[in-house]
Amino acid sequence: MTRIFVTRHIPSPGIELLRSMPDVEVDVFAEDRIIPRDELLKRVSGADILVSILTDKIDAEPFDAAGPQLKMIANYAVGFDNVDVIEAKKRGIIVTNAPTPEINESVAEHAIALIFALAHRIVETDRYTREGKYHGWGPELLLGTDVAGKTLGIIGGGAIGSGLARRMKDGFGVRILYNDIKPNPKFEAEFGAEFRSKESLLAESDIVSLHVPLLPSTTHLIGAKELAIMKPSAFLINTARGPIIDEAALVDALEHGKLGGAGLDVFEGEPNIAADPAVANRLRKLQNVVLTPHTASATLSTRVAMSKQVVKNIEEFLAGEVPENAVK
Repeated sequence: MTRIFVTRHIPSPGIELLRSMPDVEVDVFAEDRIIPRDELLKRVSGADILVSILTDKIDAEPFDAAGPQLKMIANYAVGFDNVDVIEAKKRGIIVTNAPTPEINESVAEHAIALIFALAHRIVETDRYTREGKYHGWGPELLLGTDVAGKTLGIIGGGAIGSGLARRMKDGFGVRILYNDIKPNPKFEAEFGAEFRSKESLLAESDIVSLHVPLLPSTTHLIGAKELAIMKPSAFLINTARGPIIDEAALVDALEHGKLGGAGLDVFEGEPNIAADPAVANRLRKLQNVVLTPHTASATLSTRVAMSKQVVKNIEEFLAGEVPENAVK
């Protein structure tokens, strides 16, 4: 009997499919909240497979609590920075993630939503209207900026960055700049994109969107030095991982008019919107910031596709195969 522990209920048909597997026992933390650490350590005991979500810190402690029979971590997320992959490898534990085409589409769409929310001041004007401040049309009332024809800089030219580039180029005729580990001829040919160093991209772009994984090399990839390079009118979009931006430096730049605005779906101190409470308080007060609670992939079709991918990873593992989405 294979015991699977799931740290939070994932959308149907994920749990149903797991429970339909032969010789499998499934235990789910069914409460609609992040599992407390002590509960995780208790419930994971004896599990052969752990299905985790991105808010679970999976390191040596839960590995020890589970026992030596734990052989797989099936992470319900595209990223896997919440899992100590190096420690897992030492113990012979396979780690998988759950990328799907639907995630790429949803996150690209969300990045676009943040861009236009900033450019047309959607959140600000909604609040203005609800508060009864609208007393008639005016030629200079809450002026925004156009997106068509602007320069979009994409840092990270993977599947999500590609989806963003395609939509913005085809739909709005933006000029595409990109930065990645190395130039990508296919990306350039498909989107008419131009490779730039990070510094050149930041200096030239009207909008910068981040689409890189969280690694030691990308932590605070955007800090005070980088923000100082950007145009004072530029927008910064982050749907990747919060620690990629130095939030204290970002708030300083926004408060002093050195940046036009920011659209943030992820945060350095999640679920807090900044690691430092004082910085979080300052961030909340800014009118030129749009904040969403890590919901870029929060569409029904995407979350269902992710649950199916988790099950597929487990099925491949139980069949004695190396899952396609095994983290290298």
